[in-house]
Amino acid sequence: MNEIGLLFAFFGGLLSFFSPCVFPLLPAYVTHLTGGKIEDSKLQVNRQTLYLRSLGFIIGFSIIFIALGASASFLGQLLMNYRVLIMQIAGFLIILFGLQMAGLLKIKFLMKEKRFHTEQKSKNIFSSVVLGMAFATGWSPCVGLALSSILLLASQSDTLTYGIFLLSIYSLGMAIPFIIISIVISYSLKALRKINKYLSKLAFVNGIIMILLGFLVLSGQMQKISAWLSAFSLFEI
Repeated sequence: MNEIGLLFAFFGGLLSFFSPCVFPLLPAYVTHLTGGKIEDSKLQVNRQTLYLRSLGFIIGFSIIFIALGASASFLGQLLMNYRVLIMQIAGFLIILFGLQMAGLLKIKFLMKEKRFHTEQKSKNIFSSVVLGMAFATGWSPCVGLALSSILLLASQSDTLTYGIFLLSIYSLGMAIPFIIISIVISYSLKALRKINKYLSKLAFVNGIIMILLGFLVLSGQMQKISAWLSAFSLFEI
């Protein structure tokens, strides 16, 4: 499951960033984070402040995600005797989350939204880390679906280290576009408006990918494909 799981974790983080719950709010997040302001269709902020605060923010949400990955892996190790049952439940839930993400299901419980609210703006890199942690814990539903799927994969991992690594890759998938887009909006908000038009399509694509992954996990084909890929890699070497 290693190669496919890691690839899914990265694209899960990437598409989570571009979810309709998070991406449109990016200017507000970055403004709150840096203490800058929107003027002349761009974010007015010191570049060094932007880089440092963004780094702190990324460290903050990564800490929470990695901790969740470690917890899920540890729980999976405790329930090792029920591995097949856990795999089947995980596959079913991932399919359910994928249907919800793609808009093919409308389960009210999964549509409940939580966001962090704080009146105090970030003053230094430490407070940026705290804001990142708050951002990760006060998560919105469409990102939570992808994150939950990654955690379900982590719960099936053979080692605690792999679960941590899986969520580190997920965090990286969110961190890269966060840095790039944060820099872009300091020059112009036009790119943001253009990307906004395609958010619903990205959510649908993410949902379909999750459904396919869920069927692979549910049927037990995930392990077979990963084993084949590993054998092929060794053969190539």
